[in-house]
Amino acid sequence: MNPTHTLPIPPHFNRAKVGQVWRVPYQQLAQDAQTWAKTHRIQPAIADSPKICLLAIDIQNTFCIPDFELFVGGRSGNGAVEDNQRLCEFIYRNLHRITTIIPTMDTHTTGQIFHPIFWVDSNGDNPPPLTQISLQDVENGVWKVNPTVAQSLGDRNSQQIQQYAHHYVKQLEIDGKYPLIIWPYHSLLGGIGHPLVSAVEAAIFFHNLARHAATGFELKGNHPLTENYSALRPEVLLDQAGKAIAQPNSPLIKKLLEFDILIIAGQAKSHCVAWTIDDLLRDIQQRDPKLAQKVYLLEDCTSPVVVPNVVDFTDAADAAFARFSEAGMHLVKSTEAMDNWPGLVGSGSPFSNR
Repeated sequence: MNPTHTLPIPPHFNRAKVGQVWRVPYQQLAQDAQTWAKTHRIQPAIADSPKICLLAIDIQNTFCIPDFELFVGGRSGNGAVEDNQRLCEFIYRNLHRITTIIPTMDTHTTGQIFHPIFWVDSNGDNPPPLTQISLQDVENGVWKVNPTVAQSLGDRNSQQIQQYAHHYVKQLEIDGKYPLIIWPYHSLLGGIGHPLVSAVEAAIFFHNLARHAATGFELKGNHPLTENYSALRPEVLLDQAGKAIAQPNSPLIKKLLEFDILIIAGQAKSHCVAWTIDDLLRDIQQRDPKLAQKVYLLEDCTSPVVVPNVVDFTDAADAAFARFSEAGMHLVKSTEAMDNWPGLVGSGSPFSNR
């Protein structure tokens, strides 16, 4: 088939179900995908040129289903659902072009530094969700590490963990990152909030079967002593003694930059998406700033964290994306044909000679 054409949306896709949790009918969907590939003459992804990767960041129930723990509503109040409706349609329409889909998955347990149980006040009470713990709070003893949690963390004693907590919030401040936010328990491994959104899982599974292309799942965020907004790098890498507690995901960075085109979408625009792109851009600028031109950000498939009357990260997210654009990355819409995207138009388009 002509690679510049977009495909129709398969009949099984139902926009109305994108904001719901349901069982993906794997066997039936696998048969449908194989039939779809034959009908539309979709070739295996291994022969793709150019090679295109879709990095789908944290498109999980906990962030994307209304009434779940950290639903990303954006200013519209329904942001993540609308984003995922468009993302599913983008995957289906460009099934024959997308070589690989790499979903990242925020993966947590209860006793982590950003969950309530980790901290206590002078009365032994845990901070409520969305509490911001500053360096001053820790230095003044407003919040201390829960000693019983500290004892469960292996080779460090309670005093060392308390010293580390001071170091952690200080390092966030030095690095110009968001302050430590106590999040509701979310994306817990083994829980219903952790899986991919059902409709997105179905689209990725359909791609896998139609293109004979394995899905490249990447788990992140399971270290108890650091947040991991970015899919590429934890917030803090060293403890107070300079000992490594975590490592950047250098293999993933290398893998992403090997593609001819990298498309990025997911949740939340202000946090995990922005931090991932920021880390990617930092690596690109060290290697070759021109590599930024191969990155395309699906602006209509991501939303910022907004909690009405509490916090609104929309402006911060927009400012970050403007900075990414200035560095050479492309801000695009999923609803626009890919061959009309900047840098993919005309005789120089990677699609033009296929």
